[in-house]
Amino acid sequence: MAGGNCTVVTEFFLTAFTQHPERGPPLFFMFLGFYLTTLLGNAGMIILICRDRRLHTPMYFFLGHLSFVDVCYSSVIVPQMLVVLWEQGSVISHARCAVQFFLFTFFASIDCYLLAIMAYDRYVAVCRPLLYATIVTEKAGWGLVAAAYGAGFSSAFVRTVSAFSLSFCGSNEINFIFCDLPPLLKLTCGDSYTQEVVIIVFATFVMPACIVVILVSYLFIIVAITRIRSAGGRAKTFSTCASHLMAVALFFGTLIFMYLRDNSGQSSQGDRVVSVLYTVVTPMLNPLIYSLRNKEVKEAVRKSLSRSREGPG
Repeated sequence: MAGGNCTVVTEFFLTAFTQHPERGPPLFFMFLGFYLTTLLGNAGMIILICRDRRLHTPMYFFLGHLSFVDVCYSSVIVPQMLVVLWEQGSVISHARCAVQFFLFTFFASIDCYLLAIMAYDRYVAVCRPLLYATIVTEKAGWGLVAAAYGAGFSSAFVRTVSAFSLSFCGSNEINFIFCDLPPLLKLTCGDSYTQEVVIIVFATFVMPACIVVILVSYLFIIVAITRIRSAGGRAKTFSTCASHLMAVALFFGTLIFMYLRDNSGQSSQGDRVVSVLYTVVTPMLNPLIYSLRNKEVKEAVRKSLSRSREGPG
């Protein structure tokens, strides 16, 4: 396949959502609004956690990092997507494509690990409340976050090296919103078996491992909740976990659709829509989910707004 008149690809042309030019401007302003909301919402969550002493707990420490990572991985994708929509296509060099792929994989992996860490934190808080302060210490929290960043870097580095050691030739058109592995593999002109094994390894050891931690943690939490005698106590305990469950369902649901299924008969249009969900919509909704379902966050917001109205005097 690599022989003959095959032309080696040195740049890629992103064409997602450009089949209908009349939809470009509305989509551009809609995604721009989503992105600005993501920046404001997550930045506001981080500032709120830093300023309010009542939120200086391990759960909100992890949530602050989740907000930071959401901003980062959305920023890796959305600005490029806005350029594609505005210019009806965008050229991206081989090197920039590799950097974008690395950064997205890095931050998306960290997101997976942080959601698993937050599930473990809730398990200890609900099932081992008397030992919570000695298990989830500040030092342990920093260690878990550092491990998430380290594991995310390792996963992103291996996948990026594997993907971009391939030879790309022939068509350079990527009908997708960013440089992701499934559309890139369609442009290869050599044997991509090793790289596809890397996809399977990533799918097997990152997402399912995190999902198992989350499911086991919440299995124990549900058992603990059923043992609480008062209905009010059960509702209060579950409410502290509901927002996290919603965030998990949104993020992992879309990733599973993209990466843990047979790609042979996939719909490109469906993949583009799903990719928008986990790169644009989910990071935007996370601050809203945690603020609406969490009394401590709502109280901190009210307190902050009250201070703003009163002014410095």
